[in-house]
Amino acid sequence: MVNTDQAAKIAGTSRVTINAWIAKGRAIGLPRTTRGFRLPVWQFEPALWDVVPKLAKALGTVDGWTMLSFLETPHGGLGGATPRQALEQGQADRVLLLAGAEGL
Repeated sequence: MVNTDQAAKIAGTSRVTINAWIAKGRAIGLPRTTRGFRLPVWQFEPALWDVVPKLAKALGTVDGWTMLSFLETPHGGLGGATPRQALEQGQADRVLLLAGAEGL
């Protein structure tokens, strides 16, 4: 996990942009109890980065905890693999289809 300043450095942008991305579902941000967000660093990997906004749309939410829970929970439709593992293996279409079926 990284904070918004670290995420901005990784993405080559500003903290303000990272916060806007979180609000729009472009990035997964988990709110901290005081202020700011923590972001899973793996979402900035190419296999995942392009899928995050599509995932938010398919799930019908930009809530970071909901998106993270979906990505990290083993899924029967993926043979017990997590959606994140499936994304890393190039199965984005399948993961998005499952996300759409589970959408809010």
